[in-house]
Amino acid sequence: MEILFFRFIMGFLILFMVHPKRLKTADYKQELIFVAAGLCGICLYYLLENIALTFTLASNVGVIISVAPFFTAILAHLFMKSEEKLRVQFFVGFFVAMAGIILISFNGSKLELNPMGDLLAVAAALIWACYSILTRKISSFGYPVVLSTRRTFFYGILFMIPTLFFFGFQPDLSRFANMTYLFNILYLGAGASALCFVTWNFAVKELGAVKTSVYIYMVPAITVVTSVLILHERLTLLAGTGTILTLIGLFLSEYKAERKGIKNGLTE
Repeated sequence: MEILFFRFIMGFLILFMVHPKRLKTADYKQELIFVAAGLCGICLYYLLENIALTFTLASNVGVIISVAPFFTAILAHLFMKSEEKLRVQFFVGFFVAMAGIILISFNGSKLELNPMGDLLAVAAALIWACYSILTRKISSFGYPVVLSTRRTFFYGILFMIPTLFFFGFQPDLSRFANMTYLFNILYLGAGASALCFVTWNFAVKELGAVKTSVYIYMVPAITVVTSVLILHERLTLLAGTGTILTLIGLFLSEYKAERKGIKNGLTE
């Protein structure tokens, strides 16, 4: 929780420096959407995921979190009629991608179920789906993405503050005199928080919540490729097969939408 708090404080400050203009929402209803997005995407998602990791294996959490696109599609179908309708190809792609992600995540290790941790991970995936839907709603307000993301960070940090008292938070900034700690937190604050959330929110604005969410399937595959190129880890048969299945699943989930877009373009 200390790391989460520091990284999002840093992310908020970076976004403020990039775009210092104050965001003025049209009414309290829009403000409540930002409040809900901060609660879901910044506070609850990371809180649930981190607690889940103390009860269950990281491989379990990695697989379960990848279910988020499925939840996003269901919520979009229920609450956002403007989103693309559910298609058979989406579900086929989902199951193919999940098969690949399972192969990558376990890769020869033993499957161990831990109900408490696994259920918390499921809850985290559902919360992230809620955040994606809320972000889609926020994008319809027409505000700059950087300002919208900064407002979401603000509410997320506010909700995070009460939880700090339950996790032994110590505001000891002297620890960042260690260059390793400093550069790690800079990466998390500038890269994984400010940059990634802005680009994610921009993608949701341009592509929609469902289409953006399916790219979560790529996270394990990119991890495999990166570990081979940078850490020089050996590419196993299971990991290679899983990566191929993940890419096929992503392609199947997106294929019809791309064809439809091309057809519409030709018609116009």
